[in-house]
Amino acid sequence: MLPPIHLWGLSAPLEPLGGGPRNAVFRTSELAQDVVFKSTRRSEAQLRWLAPVHDAAEAAGFTVPRLMPAQDGRLGPNGWTCEPLIDGRPFQPEDLPRIADKIDAFHRNTSNLPQRPDFRSSSDLLHETSGGDVDLCALPADLLALCRKAWGAMRGEIGIIHGDLTAGNLIHTEEGPALIDWDEARVDDLAFDMLRTRPEAATAAEKTAALAWEVACRWQVEPEHAALVARVLKSRL
Repeated sequence: MLPPIHLWGLSAPLEPLGGGPRNAVFRTSELAQDVVFKSTRRSEAQLRWLAPVHDAAEAAGFTVPRLMPAQDGRLGPNGWTCEPLIDGRPFQPEDLPRIADKIDAFHRNTSNLPQRPDFRSSSDLLHETSGGDVDLCALPADLLALCRKAWGAMRGEIGIIHGDLTAGNLIHTEEGPALIDWDEARVDDLAFDMLRTRPEAATAAEKTAALAWEVACRWQVEPEHAALVARVLKSRL
């Protein structure tokens, strides 16, 4: 299914980009400012929550692709979002520690912001059963217990995280690093971000908790991958 670009008053050729199991992604071509369309399961409230989060990221030194409202003002009409295309050179995994100070500043800038609507942190999920992409009721009982055991061992600071800090979500631009794909942003343990930017400081408990999160949020959309990660998680607990 192609994005309904007419809702943004646009008409342009579309090219598919590499999406994932959750999202289809297309870009336009031949526009003065090309844009990217992504399918989304996020509610309007969850998308609007991103505005002050993006403010904080920009204040920390990142370029951020702001969501562009459709002609009727919605950010996710018909299950699609639109944002500016950011050109630049892709990051490599070894580049991630170079943005550690900026991520730390982003965390400080968001310390007073609320949880994303209908999301839950890993500590919330010690007692709750669902939030965001996680439905713990879908997990086998033994795996649910392991995930909660892993999250219960976390002792870090809580705040807003990007949630998917991989090299694929960072772009070198002339203005500095651009940080894209905020789909998994939420309030949670800051270690989930810092595992990538300060890996030398990551504890075994934090690494195990990150594995548990990957299992829980991918169990239904990427079951084969989640099962592989689950085997690693079981070997650690």
